[in-house]
Amino acid sequence: MQLTLTIDGKKYVVDVEVTEGEELRMPASFPEPTSTIQSRPVIVAPLQSPAPAPAGDGLPDDKVCRSPIAGVVQRVNVQVGQKLQVDDLLVVLEAMKMETNITAHTAGTVKKIMASPGEAVKGGQALIEFQ
Repeated sequence: MQLTLTIDGKKYVVDVEVTEGEELRMPASFPEPTSTIQSRPVIVAPLQSPAPAPAGDGLPDDKVCRSPIAGVVQRVNVQVGQKLQVDDLLVVLEAMKMETNITAHTAGTVKKIMASPGEAVKGGQALIEFQ
C-alpha cells in the first residue's frame, strides 16, 4: 500500500506493508498542529583530547615524564640512577581497564621517582624526573 504524506509543503510517497492478520486503520484526517517546531543547525566542535593539567610543580618539561592521562600506576619499570634511552619503558598506567605504557621522551638518568604502584595519578602529574 502506498501513502502520500505532505510535510512542510513537500510530498513524500511511502510504501507501507500490512502484515497478514493486521488491520490498517487510517484516520480520515489529521488535526492541524497547534505549535510549530523550528529546527536550527547544530554546530559541533571537533573532538579533541583533553589537555593534561598544567604543571604547577615547577619542574621543566624536558626533565620530567608526566602522565598523559588520569589512571592508576600498575608498574614502575625504572630505578633511581638508571640510565635511559629514548622510548625505554618507564611506567605502566591503567585507565578504563586498559594499560598504557609511558616511555622516556629523552635520554638521561632517573633522578627521582614520584609515583608508586597502586597510586592514582592525574593527567599532567609528574611521574619520573630525569637529570
